Amino acid sequence: WMMDHIMNNRLSLEFGQTFVRIPLETSPNIVHGDALELDWKGVLKPEQCSYLFGNPPFVGQSYQSREQREQMRKLTNPHGKTGSPLDYVGAWFLKAAGYGTGAVRISFVATNSLTQGEQVALLWPRLFASGLEIVFAHRAFAWGSDARGKAHVHVVILGFDRQENGRLDKRLFSYPHLNGEPEETRHAALSPYLFDASNLADPHLVVTDSTRPLSSRPIMQQGVRPIDGGHFIFSDRERQDFLEQEPNAKRFFRPFIGAREHINGLSRWILFLEEAEPEILRTMPLSVERIRRVRAIRLASKRAATVRLAETPTRLEGRSIPTAPFLVIPEVSSERRDYIPIGWLKPPVIPSNLVRVIQNATLADFALLTSAMHMSWLRHIGGRLESRYRYSIGLVYNTFPLPPKDADLSKLEPLAQAVLDARAAHPGAALADLYDPDTMPPNLRRAHQGLDRGVDRLYRRSEFASERERVECLLMMYEGMQGVLGVGLTGKKKGRRGQ
Repeated sequence: WMMDHIMNNRLSLEFGQTFVRIPLETSPNIVHGDALELDWKGVLKPEQCSYLFGNPPFVGQSYQSREQREQMRKLTNPHGKTGSPLDYVGAWFLKAAGYGTGAVRISFVATNSLTQGEQVALLWPRLFASGLEIVFAHRAFAWGSDARGKAHVHVVILGFDRQENGRLDKRLFSYPHLNGEPEETRHAALSPYLFDASNLADPHLVVTDSTRPLSSRPIMQQGVRPIDGGHFIFSDRERQDFLEQEPNAKRFFRPFIGAREHINGLSRWILFLEEAEPEILRTMPLSVERIRRVRAIRLASKRAATVRLAETPTRLEGRSIPTAPFLVIPEVSSERRDYIPIGWLKPPVIPSNLVRVIQNATLADFALLTSAMHMSWLRHIGGRLESRYRYSIGLVYNTFPLPPKDADLSKLEPLAQAVLDARAAHPGAALADLYDPDTMPPNLRRAHQGLDRGVDRLYRRSEFASERERVECLLMMYEGMQGVLGVGLTGKKKGRRGQ
C-alpha cells in the first residue's frame, strides 16, 4: 500500500495531475507471528510460492534467550536435551530447506559466520542433503545502519535453488573492500565457504574438526587451565605483596602467559606448587590456605573432571608445561591484523589455556604458521569470536594442508629468521605494536612479504593473485587428504566439474 501511494505521488508530480486510488481494494495477506513457530506451508503452499526471501535476526548462540535456544533445539536436535551452537539466523535456512520442493527460489541475508568455522559443518550438509544448491552469493560486506548506536555488521547474502533445476552458471559477488562495490564472477559450482568449487570432486566439501594432524607435523596443544578461582594467579603488585608476607613462596612463582600477555607484553604470575615438597609447604601457611580454597572450588564443580582434579589441588589441568623453548599461538587475535602474532617463549613460562603451544617447533613450522597461506586458511575456515580470529587446533591447525611432500621446507628457515630479526630490531615494541597495520615497521612488513612469497612457491609455481585463490588451492589439497575421491559429507559422489 505504501509503495502504491508513493508511485501515485510520483506519477502526479511527473504529469501534473492528481492520481489517487484510495481506498485501495487489493489487500495483502500478512500473517503476524513467530516465523520459527509457524508452519510456513500453512501460510502459503510451496507450489504457489515463487520466492522465499528475507533478513532474519542475527543472534549468536551465546546471546540467545531461553526461548530461542528451545527453538534451535527443536530444529537441530528434536530428540535431544541440548540445542545447537548454530547462529539463530541458521534456523531460517533449515526451515526453508524443509518448506518444499519445486520452483521455490530462496535467499536470505545472514551473518558471515554461517560460511566460516564450525557453523559450516553444522548447517550446510543438511541444506545440501535437502536438495538445495547455491546459485548466487554475496561474500562478506559491511551492512550499515542509519540508526544511532547501531554498529555495522559483516553479512553475506545466499541464494538457493533446487539441484534438479540445474543452473549452469553460479554467480559470486566478491567485495575487495567491505564498504565498496562487488566484483562478479561466474562458476560451475560454489562452495559453502563461498569460493569457486568447480575443481573440487565434491563441491559440497566441508572441513571438519580433526583430533590429530592430517599430515606429518608436530602436535599442537592447549596451554594449562588453572581451575583455581583465581587463587593461584597474581599481578605484579599482588605477587609483591604476597612475597612480603610469605617470602618462601618466591621460587614457586612462574610467569603465566596467555594471549593478552603474549600480544601486549604484559606480565602475570602463577603460584605453581605442584613440585613443592610437603615439608616446604608446611612453612608457607598462606600458600596452603590458597590450596584449600582451590580444592573447595573444584569439589563444588558440576564437572566430573574438575571434581577429580580436587584430589590433587596443586595440579593444573593439562600437561602443556614445556621444558624447552616453545611456539605460542594466541587463541584469539584482532581481525585487523594481517598476521597472528606468533612467537617463541621459554621456561620457566607456563602457557595458559588462552594460547596454543607447539613444543620442539622448528623455524619452518613458524614460517608456515605465520604465512599468508596459513592466515588465509584461518580467516575462512576457522571460526570467529565476535569478529576476531579464533584459532582452533582441530579445525585450523590439524586440517591445514602442508606443501607437497617433495617441497624443501628448509628454504623457509632463513625467511623465518628474517622475520624474527626484524622484530628484534624493535626491542621496546610489543607484538601488538609490531602487528598493528597502522604501526607495523617497514622492515617487518618486507620480511613477512618475503616469507609469504617463499611459502607460496612451495604450493605452486605461479603466483596467487588473491587470498581467494589461496583458499581454493588449499581446499583442493584438503579434499585430496581425505583419501576418498568424490565423497563429501553429503554422501554423494560428484564427477570432476570443469577446470
